[in-house]
Amino acid sequence: MTFVTKEKLFSKDFFITYAWLICGCFVFSIGAVMFAEPYGFAPGGTYGLSMVFHNLWGWRTELAALCMDIPLLIIGIVVLGPKFGIKTIVCTFAIPIFMGLIHSIYGYLPLLESTEVLNQLRGLQSQYDLNSAVQMEEFASLMRPMLQEQFLSSVFGGIVYGIGIGMIFKSRATSGGSDIIAMILNKYTHISLGTLVIIVDCTITLSTVLAFGDWRLPMYSWIIVFIEGKVIDLIIEGASVYKTVMIVSGKIDEIKEIILNDLNRGATLITAVGMYNSTNSDIIYTVLTRREMMILRFKIAKVDPKAFINVLDSKEILGNGFKPLIEE
Repeated sequence: MTFVTKEKLFSKDFFITYAWLICGCFVFSIGAVMFAEPYGFAPGGTYGLSMVFHNLWGWRTELAALCMDIPLLIIGIVVLGPKFGIKTIVCTFAIPIFMGLIHSIYGYLPLLESTEVLNQLRGLQSQYDLNSAVQMEEFASLMRPMLQEQFLSSVFGGIVYGIGIGMIFKSRATSGGSDIIAMILNKYTHISLGTLVIIVDCTITLSTVLAFGDWRLPMYSWIIVFIEGKVIDLIIEGASVYKTVMIVSGKIDEIKEIILNDLNRGATLITAVGMYNSTNSDIIYTVLTRREMMILRFKIAKVDPKAFINVLDSKEILGNGFKPLIEE
């Protein structure tokens, strides 16, 4: 990957891809400002570490993250070569810009607190100059003990984070940050990239214990990370609505007719040999929706109650009759 985008400039794919990227950066910023930052959560990455700095010393999260992301991007280019596309650079600057705008318009308050708590926090916020790191530190230290919706914010924070990062990944980009640290460590340690990302993010998450002496904070952050990962999978791969079905039966012809005529689906017949008695048998391989699977199961139960059926969740089905291999 080089410093050029793979999409043809100003093509339909170009606009769609960058719409995903910009919207993903905006949604990520909402998750950071309204769900994680006020509580002192640190859900991994440079932004998680920056939130610790924000609550400890009053540093602006977006500026602290940018000050880490830019050197990491440069180090990554020097050590790993030009593997980071222009979209990663756009993402590096878009998130701080969006966070700054949200802070200037909305402030530094959480979203999910009760009206009574939010009114108290607005009154407290009005007493401080939040452009001053010293006053921001004092405001943050007074605000955190007043908050009551840590669990709810960690759940919805994970959902919002996941949607934002999923959209960024959908644009075939990366937000950089701790991912670059993991890539560099991977080059020299040969530990798998996925394992290193988890190690780096968990280390950042655990920093909240050293900063604030509260073991609950990393646990809430882990909730965010867990839910975020599930939502990212959902955004990237889609819901698991298809079932891959393999059927072994002595009444293959009847089942074949059900699939072809009743369900109007295709199937593949695979010749196999049973290991127990070494007899030849046929296996039907087909892909169905959840609804079609339940219909087929019901009909097979009538045709051959002794049939063997193996059902697997299919994350993504590409090809004729399903999602095209090349996205339009």
